[in-house]
Amino acid sequence: MDHDWDSKTVIGYKKQVAKLISPLAARRSGAVVSVDKKISGGGNKARQGTDHQRIAKLDREDEVAPPQRFLPTSDTIQSARQELQLSQKDLAQKINEKPSVLQDYESGKAIPNPQILGKLERILKVKLRGSDIGKKMEGPKKT
Repeated sequence: MDHDWDSKTVIGYKKQVAKLISPLAARRSGAVVSVDKKISGGGNKARQGTDHQRIAKLDREDEVAPPQRFLPTSDTIQSARQELQLSQKDLAQKINEKPSVLQDYESGKAIPNPQILGKLERILKVKLRGSDIGKKMEGPKKT
């Protein structure tokens, strides 16, 4: 075995690393500082105006279609409610929903939920689902 008895091993020795300091702190300490400004660094590219053509193309491609309206159901709900002389608030209370939900159904803005339509069918006694929307529902047959 070849040992070099004159060398030392130091445990926990940290190598000195140069610290990065801000240009302002370097100037205060008397060091010579040169600062180069980046041309396109750190800015919002969309704000700089470089992507106007891409944005215009996206605007032309993405024509927003108006939301689909469910008019047969909405008209049927409204006419059946008025026939029973119920306000939107009263009907909403009977089906345990908010009045705004019923208002969306009657205006045709809401996407029909089968559970809510079922509740409305029971109260209004009118078909709101299937091919025969608006047909009066008959009560249970007595034997």
